[in-house]
Amino acid sequence: MTSTRIRLPVPSAPSVAEGAGENPMPATPRASRRSSRLRGGPRAAVYVAAATTLPASVLLAVGIGSAGIGIIDVWQTVVAHLAGMPSPLSPLRDGIVWDIRLTRVLTAAAVGAALAVSGAVMQALTRNVLADPYLLGLSSGASVGAVAALMLGVAIMPTVAAFLGALAALTLTLLLARSLGPISPSRTILAGITVSAFGVAVTSFLIFWNVQGDSYREVLNWLMGSLAGSGWATVAVSWAVTAVIGIPLVLGARVLDAFAFGDTAAASLGIHVTRARWIFLAVVALLTGMAVAVSGAIGFIGLVLPNAARLLVGFRHRLILPLCALAGATFMIWVDTGARTLFAPRELPVGIMTALVGAPIFALVLWRHRSRS
Repeated sequence: MTSTRIRLPVPSAPSVAEGAGENPMPATPRASRRSSRLRGGPRAAVYVAAATTLPASVLLAVGIGSAGIGIIDVWQTVVAHLAGMPSPLSPLRDGIVWDIRLTRVLTAAAVGAALAVSGAVMQALTRNVLADPYLLGLSSGASVGAVAALMLGVAIMPTVAAFLGALAALTLTLLLARSLGPISPSRTILAGITVSAFGVAVTSFLIFWNVQGDSYREVLNWLMGSLAGSGWATVAVSWAVTAVIGIPLVLGARVLDAFAFGDTAAASLGIHVTRARWIFLAVVALLTGMAVAVSGAIGFIGLVLPNAARLLVGFRHRLILPLCALAGATFMIWVDTGARTLFAPRELPVGIMTALVGAPIFALVLWRHRSRS
């Protein structure tokens, strides 16, 4: 992937209908710079708010539950563990904070950040605001792998099987798109829809043919999304993948800006379009595969938050991607907290909560886009 030192004007918003076409060129660079200066103060306030809200959300969410624990106690317990000192709480409450709730909250943050960033990248590559990380069939592929591991007694962990299934779905999608001609947004979308439909059919067949007794509950819980089984190993894997892949994505933000103008304009700026697209798609697959393997299929995060970020900070991806990571992590923390507490003692699958919260938000975002147009 080759970047360029040419100064790019601010990209325009991706269009719902322009999935495979060229976006119109935005305003002149001078006008874009003037607009950026006017938004500098409010934009900085957005980042400060997002950066301070995330750690506060972690501490508050860990304290919420049937065993209420104050934020000061949570803070002291975390500091004590990090410093190797005795916890100020009883062993039971210490275990609730450190081993149960904190691991779940940190995993939720990593999953939310990964899905939000992946959604922003997919919308840039396809130039379509309705694109999300599951567009390449990753969710259905992961579902096939996890359900096969759960129901067929395969000697492999469901999370590992889900990750392998997501990568297999990506491979099939890209091979199918490549067989239709050069990789393009429209071909990639059509291939992803095809692979996704096939994966859903295979998953449904496995459930129908093999379900016995209450085994369907475990499968249904995974398909609807859940972070209940999170542990420190899950935290380490999810954050390692998110950091190792997410940071290079932010560094490659200028290439994503070039894609907003179309393949021809990106190539004229010195970018190897086909190679860059393959690299970005593979990176999105790794991020999304990790998220689905850890938490199951959770929708709307990668669809809603990138669109909301554009409304707040504009269309440059060096601004969008960090905000998506912060907002996605915070959003996922509170959605998961609601899923495990609002209907206690029963726990609602987090995928249902994201849909209940995300659908109205996305409708509002679409209305704002329409108003601006």
